[in-house]
Amino acid sequence: MRTLLTSALPYANGPLHLGHLAGAYLPADIFARYQRLMGKEVLWVCGSDEHGAAITLRAKKEGINPKEIIDKYHELNKRTFEELGISFDYYHRTSAALHHATSQEFFLHLHERGDQFEVKSQEQYYDEEFKQFLADRYIKGTCPKCGHTEAYGDQCENCGSDLSPTELINPVSTLSGKTPVLKETRHWYFKLDQHQDWLKEWIETGKVDGAQQHDPKAWKKHVVGQCLSWLNDGLRPRSITRDLDWGIQVPLEGAEGKVLYVWFDAPIGYISSTKQWCEENGGDWRDWWQSEDSRLIHFIGKDNIVFHCIIFPAMLKAHGDYSLPENVPANQFLNFEGDKFSKSRGWGIQLHEYVEEFKALPNYKDALRWALLRNLPEQQDADFTWDGFVEYHDKDLADKLGNFINRVTVLTHKYFAGRVPDVGVELPAEARAQVQAIGNFIEEYRFKDAASAFVELATFGNTYLQEAAPWTLAKADPNDPKIAECLFVCVQIAAALALTATPFIPFVADKLREVLKQSPATHGDWQLALDALAAGQPLLPAGHEIGTAGVLFPKIIDRKDDSRLAIVQKQRDKLTAILEQDASTPEGESAASREPFKPEITFDDFTKLDLRTATILTAEKIKKSNKLLHLTIDLGSEQRSVVSGIAKHFSPEEVIGQPVVVVTNLAPRKMAGAMSEAMILMAEDEAGKLTFVAPPGGFGNGWTVR
Repeated sequence: MRTLLTSALPYANGPLHLGHLAGAYLPADIFARYQRLMGKEVLWVCGSDEHGAAITLRAKKEGINPKEIIDKYHELNKRTFEELGISFDYYHRTSAALHHATSQEFFLHLHERGDQFEVKSQEQYYDEEFKQFLADRYIKGTCPKCGHTEAYGDQCENCGSDLSPTELINPVSTLSGKTPVLKETRHWYFKLDQHQDWLKEWIETGKVDGAQQHDPKAWKKHVVGQCLSWLNDGLRPRSITRDLDWGIQVPLEGAEGKVLYVWFDAPIGYISSTKQWCEENGGDWRDWWQSEDSRLIHFIGKDNIVFHCIIFPAMLKAHGDYSLPENVPANQFLNFEGDKFSKSRGWGIQLHEYVEEFKALPNYKDALRWALLRNLPEQQDADFTWDGFVEYHDKDLADKLGNFINRVTVLTHKYFAGRVPDVGVELPAEARAQVQAIGNFIEEYRFKDAASAFVELATFGNTYLQEAAPWTLAKADPNDPKIAECLFVCVQIAAALALTATPFIPFVADKLREVLKQSPATHGDWQLALDALAAGQPLLPAGHEIGTAGVLFPKIIDRKDDSRLAIVQKQRDKLTAILEQDASTPEGESAASREPFKPEITFDDFTKLDLRTATILTAEKIKKSNKLLHLTIDLGSEQRSVVSGIAKHFSPEEVIGQPVVVVTNLAPRKMAGAMSEAMILMAEDEAGKLTFVAPPGGFGNGWTVR
């Protein structure tokens, strides 16, 4: 059985951050590496998505050709993936001629069927200043379902609702910032609605046309839940063309100026990438996509669930020749230090920045892979923190794995001249079970559990060695056979760790195997190890010579050397500066009295503010910041949490009981680990001194300020 793996094509309009790696690429890399070690035939394809609206939008704003952007970021992201050990078999790009041809062929095949498309004239938003029709992602407005003010014309990323641009409240062009006008145009629509029934059966039961195609119990609950939410809401025809000058031209007469919409051509990129790999390496791409002896698995983030579980499967089945995915183990989102990644705020760290800024940290590539693995957002959103990064490195890799390997090699050299002792014992059942469990968890897409099982194997080794205490036995009797038995078992555990580390921390795994004087793990080695253990055979035979490990993982927190911790502290300092800047801007610390007046607004703009009187009830300093206070305010009918950038001007004690005026209808946001649900108004004099904007005596909490 062949295994075809895909990971979501990243947009080539900017660098990737840690959340991307945790979502679609690290889990797939672990799975791919494991399958290869089990001797399976695996092909893992990916590539740059180069026709997205975000790319053309950026190009227009910067006054350059989209190709300049995609070339830059395709190479940057491809190189960064390679640096971090992401082992794609092929990394393609959707601007390639083969992809254009494949997408056009796919479109024409569906068109020739006669029952998959319909052509409709419609009114579409048009930007009069830029003189062009607007793709859905060129339009922002208020979501009619949840009220989110930054919804796109195709989807609200806050509530996940599928939208059309005309449903948005107060739509605005992202090109000019002005209200667009409706203008008639013509587009091709994929009749997604006619696939409703079989898709629902397939998602719920795993059956297609009565045949069992996948196990629905193996799919993650949030994947199935999001799909059923869409299906229960009813599928609708979906436009697959756009009026753009950048993209794959629609190959029909009368379709001049039309390109295939990116959501249609991007998943076809998996097919074109497979074709390109086969052209360069031999074989027939159909064996991967159209054979009963091949399975298809998509690795994505939760924002791509609908495209990979509903829309793309409908396209594949409509074509008639393709296999459907066996599983789509989508991850949820990874946040960063309590907040969403934000390029504009500088909140987070991009992958290429990590590669550059952490090079002085030994094993920095695997340190990141391991920290993300231990905190993958598999079933719910997770939060990456630098404290967690340090803890996972020092406790798991340094204290448990590195310490065990070092002690075993040192003791083997001390008592047996660096050679595996000759004893007739097997690896303990507990250790054999952990090796098997690691693989089973990977097969089930439970990568965090697999990492935990790996740590448990290292922990077992440390405990076994400590309890056997060969150094104590040697003092009483240097020839005690239990010394040889202990170190034989420990060397086998070390070999098991070196092998099972390969999918998770491949660079360190190679070092471990080098210490044990083994070649890097390759195709089929895991299966060979399982066979050997099942037969009671050792992973390293008696007499095999091993080397010495030394300090494999120098700790980040080291009382004698703070250079490694300084690398991490630099990142913490960046975040503190951002938090303080965030706090200073809304709370009036920007010397407003010395700034020019702001642009004119309308009365309607002012009335949108909900200003209320309140009293500060509690106040405390926020750790790691010298500008922020965490306050609780009384609004009469309720109490709220507020983070305010006034710590340099007021102590916590002197603001308790202070009357204030606050803005209550700003969107809540988490800052420095605390939720801020309102904004306190401050006045600032020419010297930069802050004063509370406060109501006069006798006021009540919660009064409206007009």
